Amino acid sequence: MTMADAHNRSSTTFAPPRLSKSKYLSGLQCHKRLYLEIHQPALATPPDASTQAILDMGTEIGVLAQQRFQGGVLVKSGFRQREAAIAETATLLQDPMIPAIFEGAFEYDGVLVRVDILERVQNGEKGSSSWRLIEVKSSTRVKDVHLDDLAIQRHVVQGAGVRLDATCLMHIDTGYFYQGGEVDLKALFSIEDVSEAVTDRRGLVPARLAAMKALLLESRAPMIEPDQHCHTPYECPFWTHCTKEKPTRWIYHLPGKKEIVGQLVRQGIMTIDEIPNETRLSDVQRKVKNNVEWTSPELGRILHSVSYPIHHLDAETVMLALPRFPSTRPYQSLPVQWSNHIELESGDVMHQEFLHNEASEPRRQWAEALIESLGEKGSIVVYSAYEEALLRQLAETFPEFKSAFKAIVKRLWDLLPVIKSHYYHPNFNGSYSIKSVLPAVVPSLGYGDLMIQEGGQAAAEYYRMVFLESDWVERDSIREALLRYCERDTLAMVELRRVLREKAERHV
Repeated sequence: MTMADAHNRSSTTFAPPRLSKSKYLSGLQCHKRLYLEIHQPALATPPDASTQAILDMGTEIGVLAQQRFQGGVLVKSGFRQREAAIAETATLLQDPMIPAIFEGAFEYDGVLVRVDILERVQNGEKGSSSWRLIEVKSSTRVKDVHLDDLAIQRHVVQGAGVRLDATCLMHIDTGYFYQGGEVDLKALFSIEDVSEAVTDRRGLVPARLAAMKALLLESRAPMIEPDQHCHTPYECPFWTHCTKEKPTRWIYHLPGKKEIVGQLVRQGIMTIDEIPNETRLSDVQRKVKNNVEWTSPELGRILHSVSYPIHHLDAETVMLALPRFPSTRPYQSLPVQWSNHIELESGDVMHQEFLHNEASEPRRQWAEALIESLGEKGSIVVYSAYEEALLRQLAETFPEFKSAFKAIVKRLWDLLPVIKSHYYHPNFNGSYSIKSVLPAVVPSLGYGDLMIQEGGQAAAEYYRMVFLESDWVERDSIREALLRYCERDTLAMVELRRVLREKAERHV
C-alpha cells in the first residue's frame, strides 16, 4: 500500500472533528485559525481583560433578551452535554404550550449549534409548528459576520427538520431613552428580519463546510501568511503565534491604511526598511520608516504656552448596555472617575481625584467635584478630545453646569496633537497612544506595574466593583486599582511635558 493510499484510507476512516457556529466563523476568517483552534488550541493567546469584558457583556445581554419572551424555556443541559441537550430540545419542540426555546441544541452535517432563541410563530393542525430563529447580539447594528453566523445556524436547524419562517437578529437599540422604573425590553431590543440576506449566504455553507472538514484531516496547519485578515472581523488569538518569527520591522507593523502595505507586499517588500524612498506615505508612516527621534523647532514654544496652575485631567467612563439611571441611553458614556494633577508655578505638584463607587447616578457628583477641583484659573492639559466631548454632553444634560463647563472647555489644552505634530520617537512604532508614548519618552514610568493597565479593563473592573462584586475586600481592591490607573494617566502628562521641555531646550 502506497503512502497516498494510506492517507486516503486514513481520511475515510477518521471523521473530522465536529464543528460549531463559532468554529465555522473562525474558518471563514482563516482556515489556519480554524485548524489551530481544533488541533492546537494551547497556542492561542487568552483574551485580555477588555475582550473578556465584551464577551461577558454579550452573555449578560443574552440572558436579558430571554426575558422579552415570556413563558420561554431554557435548555438546561450544558454546552458539553451534546446528546442530552439535543434530546431536551427535541422534547421542547413537541410541546405546543412552549412559546420559545432558549439555547436549543441542533446537529446536522457535522455541525452542532446552540440557538439563542427559537420563537414559535404558529401552530399547525397536528401540533406541528413553524419557528422564528433569533440570534442575540450586544452590538447596535447588523454586521456581515452576523449574517454568516445566522446562515450556519439556519443550515443546521433546517437540516435537523425544523421549519423556519424567519431568521432574525436581535440587538440593542441605542435610540431607547430610559426614563426610570422598569426597563422596556421591547424598546431596548430591536429585532430585524434578515431572512433574505441569510438565505443568500446559506447557499455557500455546504461548500464552505466541505473545505473546512477537508483541511481538518490534514497532518499540519495550512500555510497562510498573517496580514490584515487576522484582525477582521475579530482579532485572531493566534496572531502572536503566527508572527513570532517575523522581523521587528515587518511590513505589517507599518501603521495606517493597509492598502499601501498590500501594494508593497505584492512588490516583494517584507520589511519597513525596504520601502523605496519614492513611495507615497503618510506623515506617520514616513516617521516610522525613517526610524529616528525627531523634534520640531516649535515644540518648546508650544509647550510653554500653558498657564499656571496647570491642571492635568483624565476622565474614565462606563457604558452600560442596560440603562440603569433615568435620562440615559444604552451604551451612553457615563463619567464615573477623574484624576487631576495640578502643577504650580513653584514646581510643586498636587493630586486630586474622584471615584463614584456606588450603584447610583454618578454624573452630578462627578461634575460638582470636578468643577471645584479645576477652579477658574490655569490651563487644563488633556490627552485627546474625549474629555471635551464628555463635558459638552454633560452641559446639555445638566443646564446648571453649562456655564461652568463652557469656561472649562475654553481652558483645555490637548497634548496629543502637540506630540503628533512636533515630536516622534522610534519606540512609538507609529502609535501615539499614551500607553506607547509614555514608556518611550519617560522609560522610568509606564503601566506595567499596575493591576489595571488600559481603559477597557478599567471600565470592566468598575462594572464588576459596582454591580457584581459583593465581597467588600475585593471591592476595595478594585477601587484602589482604579484610582492608581487614573492617577497614572495624569501623572504621565506631567512627566511627558517635563521631559519634552528638556528635549526641546537641548534641540535649540
